[in-house]
Amino acid sequence: MKFTEEHEWLRVEGDEVVVGITAHAAEQLGDVVFIELPEEGTMVSKDDEIVVIESVKAASDILAPLDGEITEVNEVLVDEPGKVNDDPEGEAWFFKMKIEDMSALDDMMDEAAYKKYIG
Repeated sequence: MKFTEEHEWLRVEGDEVVVGITAHAAEQLGDVVFIELPEEGTMVSKDDEIVVIESVKAASDILAPLDGEITEVNEVLVDEPGKVNDDPEGEAWFFKMKIEDMSALDDMMDEAAYKKYIG
């Protein structure tokens, strides 16, 4: 897995990248009560605001980690946003995307670097 400074994780599955938020981010948010996901087929650019997530503590926007196309969204989270608190780095992924440049992942943090980043 790769990680961003915005506390997103990315996992390559075939020719797609699965994206979610880290356990650290979920813990900081508190109990998640609402998630708005992007539409499948949407073309996004790096740093576009594409997911809205609200918790009892705060509302946040999740940014596109890379340029590409949203190919699938995790509809379960719309009805059960609390899954983000239960399994943020597993079942509670937000979306899958086809990215234009897989080598862009090389510039992201690995798990050891991310753990150091969050201190």
